Amino acid sequence: MSSWETQLRKGLVELAVLATMDGGEAYGYGIVERLRKIEGLEFTESTVYPVLARLAREGFLAIRAEPSPAGPTRRYYRLTPEGERRFREMTRGWRTVAASLSTLLEGGRG
Repeated sequence: MSSWETQLRKGLVELAVLATMDGGEAYGYGIVERLRKIEGLEFTESTVYPVLARLAREGFLAIRAEPSPAGPTRRYYRLTPEGERRFREMTRGWRTVAASLSTLLEGGRG
């Protein structure tokens, strides 16, 4: 992967993580697995878990712990009301930037 692709992905990881939880709660590894199935969003655990921790610290995610059928306790994350607002705000911003860049790439002058 080229360095510009790496930088682009780093900028998108928070939005991608929030989007995985828009439909309800999910546990960390489940989020990683879901993202790995989407081309271009194949983030590793070492990328996703720090983002989850930061979003929880900042009040955008709530955490619920539950024993796992196999292995350590699972931590389930869900969007808080603040997290839902953050996700909507980031989604609007992404759509604006994506549309503008598409216009530019297609030869438009804006």
